[in-house]
Amino acid sequence: MSNNEDLYRDTESFRDSVTTISEDGKRVFIRPKKPKGKFYTARTKVSTVLLILLFGIPFIKLNGEPFMLFNILERKFIVFGIIFWPQDFILFVLASITAVVGVTLFTVTYGRIWCGWMCPQTIFLEMVFRKIEYKIDGDYGQQKKLAKMPWNAEKIRKRSVKWSIFYAISFLIANCFLSYVIGVDELFKIISEPPSQHIGGLMSILIFTTVFFFVFNWFREQACIVVCPYGRLQGVLLDKQSIQVSYDYKRGENRGKFRKNEDRKELDKGDCIDCNLCVAVCPTGIDIRNGSQMECVNCTACMDACDSVMEKVDLPMGLIRYASEEMIAEKKPFTFGKRMIAYSTVLIILLITLTSFLASRSDIESTVLRVPGTLYKREGDKIMNMYNYKILNKSHEHKDLHIELISPEGEVKVIGFESAISLEKQEFSEGTLLIYINKDQLNGRKTNLNLGIYQGDKLIEEVKTKFNGPIN
Repeated sequence: MSNNEDLYRDTESFRDSVTTISEDGKRVFIRPKKPKGKFYTARTKVSTVLLILLFGIPFIKLNGEPFMLFNILERKFIVFGIIFWPQDFILFVLASITAVVGVTLFTVTYGRIWCGWMCPQTIFLEMVFRKIEYKIDGDYGQQKKLAKMPWNAEKIRKRSVKWSIFYAISFLIANCFLSYVIGVDELFKIISEPPSQHIGGLMSILIFTTVFFFVFNWFREQACIVVCPYGRLQGVLLDKQSIQVSYDYKRGENRGKFRKNEDRKELDKGDCIDCNLCVAVCPTGIDIRNGSQMECVNCTACMDACDSVMEKVDLPMGLIRYASEEMIAEKKPFTFGKRMIAYSTVLIILLITLTSFLASRSDIESTVLRVPGTLYKREGDKIMNMYNYKILNKSHEHKDLHIELISPEGEVKVIGFESAISLEKQEFSEGTLLIYINKDQLNGRKTNLNLGIYQGDKLIEEVKTKFNGPIN
C-alpha cells in the first residue's frame, strides 16, 4: 500500500465510528465546553423568539378556533387558521411534497442550518437544558469531575436539583405538545377538572413528560445522530456548492502549536494552532477539521471558539466559517448550481399549485350518491331516485343550505328538512334526498345529473352523480 493510501486511511478513519459510542459499544457522554461568541448570542436571540412562538401559538385563536391544531384523533387539522379535514387529503399530500422539496432545497443550498438554528431538539437541548446544566454543574471540566465523583452530599444535591428542574420543564413541554394536538381549551379541562374524568389525558401528559425528560437528560445528541434521518440524508443532498460550517484547510494546514513572535509561514505552519477548542465546544463531539460529517448539526459553536482564538493570536478570523467546499478548495464565490435551480423551479411550481388549490377550496364539502340496491320508481310522468347525501361545513360560519338541480330540470326533496339544511360551523350533516325528473328529460338508462349546493342564491358547490331510468 502506498504512503498516500496510508495517509488517506488515517485521515478517513474517523468515519468508521461514531463519537458518542466507544469501541466496546458503550455510550460516551458528550460534555461540551460552554460556548460564547457572536453566533451563540445570535442563536440565543433566535431561540428566544422561537420558544415564545412555540408556547404562545396554542393560545392564539382565529374565529374561535386555534391558529394551529393537529388533532390526529379527530382527524382535524388547522394551519394558520385554515381548517383541513380528511376530505382535503389531496391538499395535505401536496403541502407535504412542497415541504419536502423546500427542505431539500434549503439543505442543498445552506446545509443543516435548520438543525443548528431552528430545530426544537437543538433549541431545547442547547438553549434551555444545557444552560441550566452549566448553572448547576458548572462548565465541562466541572461536569466531568462531578460525573466521576462518588455519590456524596454535593453530587446528590446537584443531581436532585437538576433532575427536578429538567422534569418540570419536560412537563411544560409535554403540555405544550399536547395543546397542539387537542387544543388549549381541552388541555385546561384536563388540568382543572377531577383526574378521574381525564385519565387518558393525564396519562398522555405523564408519558410525554417522561419521554422528553429521557431525551433531554440522557439521550440528547443521540436523537440527532441515531434517530433523526435528516443527518443521514445530508450525505445525499449536500454537494461541493452547499454552504455549511466548514474548516478552511487551505489556510489552516499544516497545524502547529502557537509560539509567540514566530513566523508561521517560514516554519510551514498554517493558521490552525491545534488548540482543539473547536472539538471541546462541539455538542456532538466531532472534529470539524476532518470535514463534513453526519454528526455535525451546524450549531456554529466551533466558529465562535475558533474566532476567539484567532483574535487572541492576532490571526484573521473565519478559519472555521460558513462556506462551501468549492469556496474553500477553489476560492470561488457562492453561485446557484444546477441542482439548486432545478429544486427551486420545482418548488415554485408546487407553491403555485398549492396556492391555487387553497384559493379555490370550497367552504362546503359534499357528496351525493344513489342509495345502494334501490331501483327507480315511477310516479306518473316522473321518475324518482333515492340518494344519500353528506355535507360538511368547513367554514367558521353558520350556513343555511339547500340543494337544487342544475341540469336536467327536476325537483329535489330533502327528507327531514322542509326548507334549508342548517349547519353550524364545522358541522357535518348526512341524510336522504329524493330526486324527481320527468321521463322526457332522461337520456336512456343513465342520465348525468348536476346538483348545486346553494346558500341563498349563491352557488357554493356543484356535485355530479347519475340518475337511473327506464330504457324507453
